[in-house]
Amino acid sequence: MSTAMPNRVCIVGAGPSGLVAAKSLLHDAPSGTFEVTLFDAQTCVGGLWPSQSDDGSRLVHPLMVTNQSKHTIQFSDLAWPEGSPELPRAWQVGSYLDRYLKSYCSGAKLVLGTRVEKAEPLGPPDHGSKAAWRVQTRSSQGEVKQETFDYLLVASGFFGKPALPPISRENLQIPVLHSSQYRDLEGLLGTADGSGGKILVVGGQLSGVEIAGTIASHLSSAVHSPNPGPVSKPETYSVHHIIQKPVWVFPLHTSPKPTSSCPPFLPLDLGSCNLSNRVQPLTNSQGHISMMAAKIVHSRYQIALGTDQSIFSPAVAVSADETGNPPYLAASDTYMDFVRSGLISVSHGKLQGLSGRQATVSPSNEQIDDIAAVVLATGFEAAGSISFLPASVQDTLSLCPSNLNNTVALAFHGTHHPDIPNLGFVGFYRAPYWGVLEMQARFLTALWVAGGPSSDSMPPSLRDALHNDTTIERTIGLRNDPRASQFPMGDYAWLMQEFATALGLERSPPLGKMPRLPPADKEMDILTPARYSSNSLTDSQQAEVIKSLRQTNATVWAGVTSTKFVAKAVFRSLLGEWKLERELTSKLPSHPSGHFSGTAKFLLREGTREGRESEFDALGEDGDRGMEYLYVEEGDFKASNGFTFRATRRYVWRYDEKQDKLSVWFARTDDQKRADYLFHAVEFLVPEQDEAGESPGMGWEATAGHMCIDDFYNVKYMFNFKAVNLTDWRLAYTVKGPKKDYTIDGVYTR
Repeated sequence: MSTAMPNRVCIVGAGPSGLVAAKSLLHDAPSGTFEVTLFDAQTCVGGLWPSQSDDGSRLVHPLMVTNQSKHTIQFSDLAWPEGSPELPRAWQVGSYLDRYLKSYCSGAKLVLGTRVEKAEPLGPPDHGSKAAWRVQTRSSQGEVKQETFDYLLVASGFFGKPALPPISRENLQIPVLHSSQYRDLEGLLGTADGSGGKILVVGGQLSGVEIAGTIASHLSSAVHSPNPGPVSKPETYSVHHIIQKPVWVFPLHTSPKPTSSCPPFLPLDLGSCNLSNRVQPLTNSQGHISMMAAKIVHSRYQIALGTDQSIFSPAVAVSADETGNPPYLAASDTYMDFVRSGLISVSHGKLQGLSGRQATVSPSNEQIDDIAAVVLATGFEAAGSISFLPASVQDTLSLCPSNLNNTVALAFHGTHHPDIPNLGFVGFYRAPYWGVLEMQARFLTALWVAGGPSSDSMPPSLRDALHNDTTIERTIGLRNDPRASQFPMGDYAWLMQEFATALGLERSPPLGKMPRLPPADKEMDILTPARYSSNSLTDSQQAEVIKSLRQTNATVWAGVTSTKFVAKAVFRSLLGEWKLERELTSKLPSHPSGHFSGTAKFLLREGTREGRESEFDALGEDGDRGMEYLYVEEGDFKASNGFTFRATRRYVWRYDEKQDKLSVWFARTDDQKRADYLFHAVEFLVPEQDEAGESPGMGWEATAGHMCIDDFYNVKYMFNFKAVNLTDWRLAYTVKGPKKDYTIDGVYTR
């Protein structure tokens, strides 16, 4: 029996990266190989992710909806609980990490409320010194300790601290904060004078689009909710967004068949992770982007969205001149339609300076006046996350603090540096898909078990991977490359393939038959972390892998072959103003026929309690009340007898994500911002398909019925999409009763 002492590993950070690293060292290596200690300055695990809905202390808002589904935001051997939302909120991700900690990291020593201040190398473990790192920590009570470890693993997060642009600030009279600090309107505008104005959002990539859409949603809700909010006169505020160039903004659900007249919908990441649309073996689609490659991807994005975005505003349109440049994307369900409605206005350029309540944009020198607050969505600096490493180590890593995307140059896809064999990294790169975090952790575990990058006892696949690796040179080359991609380290599927090859892991086949779709006319092949499970699973781990794969399959089949997610897609795309033309045809002289011409506005707000009190209250503190619309219809009705009068109607439209249901509620007559009782629930119909699986010439049909005392309302809908966006829709219903016999047929167009 071996009496060798275990190698002591210090992991800095107990977020997703630190937890999966601890799990891999404890479970993927021979038992007793590593002794793991996790340090984190916070008092709870999770890193960016809070585990309570009211925890506003993390960098991520607890109620933020993830832009990737639960099938991607997971590790291979822990499935989400049944009934979890497809797109979790941030606090639910934190709860998942708590479960992961309990499931797999009980063998690690967890030291919370303790910051790693210094880590000094004492020599690699193969140079005769068992203690390779001297680590100094400081607790939240100020207690300083020193310990020695054989290995140091950095999992402190790429999003170290907010990056603030070097702009001039003179006589500022307004609050300025980073997007990671935004929680609500009251927190943002609490120091404003209440006179209204523009909320200036600076930064046009992922966080900029997301926060602009979020603030606009909060403003819309404050204006249109029945109860007064904490901010006075919310209707006097708007959002002004400064972007350098237009980006493609995807909703959180897209269609795997965007050219279909009746497109099905899936969470955004499931469509993008369909390996059937990729040439095998995979090649990297990120890094340096040639003009030809850029044009191809721009074209794909335009097909997926069904527009160059000019339908929303010229300011966000991706022009033909732009398609030769590397494409950038963002995700938001509300941003584009708020731009179309005018609640968000857009300027191009960079914020040059702030003075009083005015901003200057370069190079145009545009002046933006009447600013009430500024939100800087300008990214994060990663250099601070490794400030505990000495200057000599930072120099070896080619630290470049000013480069927010390629801050350090690490070998084999961000895992280590060959000159410091007892130092490893997990999750230290932009856009860390969780599957890649798990692969990085497995790679480091295998590398250290084999004795390090210069060991002769490495498995052939690992040795070949390191021999052929050019990641360090590639990273440094991308720092000044004007054609560098948005996510320079590499695309998700390719990275998973590269790690799997190095580790000798096989990608498991899909769990059963999958839908066959164009353009490849192949069965869908959705990549999730569970497709790359460990070679040595326990029975309980195997059960979690199977559960995860079944969840993904069920979601895909439901999205492609049923009405799943259609209600969500319709609800999202209703936001804003529509032109409405409606015909009323009555068979009884007591009810005149006529024509209505006017507008219908769908005004977004947080879900309200009225009309569904018991259901709403049962949600509890952590329940998702969802969003709803206050529907306001205004126009002129011209009766067939020539009489014309002004007409208005109000309803409340609601979407229940748990049931995937869209419903329409009457508004109260005494308070038309409040729902009264249910008018009808919308039931979408599965379309008939031809032999090719298409539904030619038809949009999404839906029906509903409502009995109002003695009168029955037979309701029919037709929703016509172009890719992800509604272009027009029809609402018709027939009313029959003892004293009623008429039809109403209304057409809504943008």
